Amino acid sequence: MPFELVRTPLDLLRRAATLTERVWVTPNYVRVRLVGEDLRELTTLGSDDHVRVFFPTESTDSASWPSREYTPIPVPTGSRELGTATDTPETTDTPGALDLEFVVHSHSAPSAECDPASLTGVGSTWASTAPLGASVVVGGPRGSLVVDGRPDAWLLAGDETAIPAIRRFIGLMPADAVGQVIVEVVDSDHEHDLDAPEGVDVRWVHRGNHGRESAALAAALDGIAAHERPEGDVFGFVAAEQSIVRAGRALLLERWGLEADHTIIKGYWKRGDDAFHAPH
Repeated sequence: MPFELVRTPLDLLRRAATLTERVWVTPNYVRVRLVGEDLRELTTLGSDDHVRVFFPTESTDSASWPSREYTPIPVPTGSRELGTATDTPETTDTPGALDLEFVVHSHSAPSAECDPASLTGVGSTWASTAPLGASVVVGGPRGSLVVDGRPDAWLLAGDETAIPAIRRFIGLMPADAVGQVIVEVVDSDHEHDLDAPEGVDVRWVHRGNHGRESAALAAALDGIAAHERPEGDVFGFVAAEQSIVRAGRALLLERWGLEADHTIIKGYWKRGDDAFHAPH
């Protein structure tokens, strides 16, 4: 059957949560586990969902805390495995749980042992250095955009900030899915394990330590020709620094002629604008 993207509104609530685990996936990428009774009721239906995380300050008013948006990764009931970077999967009767992933920004090379003073950005600093047991507030998601049906082919592209969404989209793919995934990272040391079906080609493009964000990804998208469009109903997802929107639209809407309502093309962040909100 053809697929469609269905928007589902959700109750916009704030939920208290506690940091319980942290694992470094790559040198600049950390995954954390949040747990809390309130999280039992958190619903996230769409792979591109976003929650807003409020990081505590001395103020008792959580609405005034600095906040950033992240793609939530649901944790199956009874599972405590914290992703591919850990080899100690367990089961437990924990409260509701949610994983979040952060790209860590630093004046020096970020890592588990990096100097906290070198870190930049409220979210990456908290994710890297907050003690286990630290509290946060999670707001949303306010709604979900759900892939209803089965695309004939997939095109997923993004930078590190889009990896959680890309992983969730891959999780929707049937075993015989076809398509391609293109992800921009710094270099081969920053690549992730993405378990895509055999018919889905996963390609990593490297911008280097001093490359302009999204430039390598844009070049990869610009290099895909009109005749390379897969047959049938294609789902396209492109998300990275705001400048990627041009290359994403040029490929999916212009050269491939996809319907706009069969695509998600957006900037997840904007260079020089810490307060930028991705459209939902």
